[in-house]
Amino acid sequence: MYSERFVLDGVPPIDGRKGPALKMTARRYRIPSASKENIDGLTLIFAHCIGSHKEQWEPTIERIFDLQEAKSPRHRIREAWAFDWQNHGDAAVLNERALRERPEGVSICEWAPAIASFVRSPRMRGHRIVALGHSAGAGAMQVKSMLTTQSTPPYAGLVLIEPTMITEDVFRAHFADRMATMEGAVCATSIRRDRWAGRDDARSWLSGRFPWRVWDNKVLDIYVKHGLRDHYQGGVALKCDRKQEAMSYPDVDGHFEATTELAKVCHAVPVHVIWGTHNDLVPDYFQDCLIDASQGRYVASVTRVRGAGHMIVQEKPDLLAETICDVLDTIGVNHRAGPSRSRL
Repeated sequence: MYSERFVLDGVPPIDGRKGPALKMTARRYRIPSASKENIDGLTLIFAHCIGSHKEQWEPTIERIFDLQEAKSPRHRIREAWAFDWQNHGDAAVLNERALRERPEGVSICEWAPAIASFVRSPRMRGHRIVALGHSAGAGAMQVKSMLTTQSTPPYAGLVLIEPTMITEDVFRAHFADRMATMEGAVCATSIRRDRWAGRDDARSWLSGRFPWRVWDNKVLDIYVKHGLRDHYQGGVALKCDRKQEAMSYPDVDGHFEATTELAKVCHAVPVHVIWGTHNDLVPDYFQDCLIDASQGRYVASVTRVRGAGHMIVQEKPDLLAETICDVLDTIGVNHRAGPSRSRL
């Protein structure tokens, strides 16, 4: 599997905020000998969770390529793209100066139009796109600015992995529980260690502490390699500033909007939901809300990955890949991204 790095032009904030548009970083993954020839194959796009970065998808992506390789051309993988949220991963480094003026963080409502601009660009014309989002990344694939710039969603399929989407009514019905969870996440993130003497020191420290100690070794190695940067005072530090990460947790409006949009999208595009069997972060009332048919939210399938919790991408990348491949085998052949006036 071969990867290439890209820097994508920023999209002006939808709230009219002054200042430079934040750039988005991406990686494209392909099998050089096969990807160019297989124009009928699927193009996968991935959005990560809070505190993560695009490269953490790599073990899952590589396994998907392997599993689909022997299948029919329409179910093989043409290429895969993974994106960094603008204040995470390489994008956080690239946007560092602008982010100093953004203490409130970056909403998924600002990430979504950046992904939408890419999906609608000439680069993606004719591709059969399947969007996959984990946790907050699932919401980024669903918010209104992502899905309604054209009458038909640009996807052949949508896969929501441990989504943190919920309606405002259900959120408020469990307000005390939700606030306690968010405040705990903000507090823990704000005081968490974020610098080490070197990458070996960082890996040793992380591997002995939750949640990193339950991660797949491949993903932890990638986190140490790609989630850290050299620090100007020596040693290494997290690319994603812990204050920026902390401010992502109370960003609930985008998740409300994404849940509302799901009731529209699910009638045009097959939506598949994947959960872990350990409800360690997303309670049952979240899960029930997401697939509430009485509110018009219908999904094509719901699958659970045994032994996985909310951080399923990090904990069980191979099992997740197998589950995703089962979904990909059901994707139809007719939907392709159409013409667009968007530019990268």
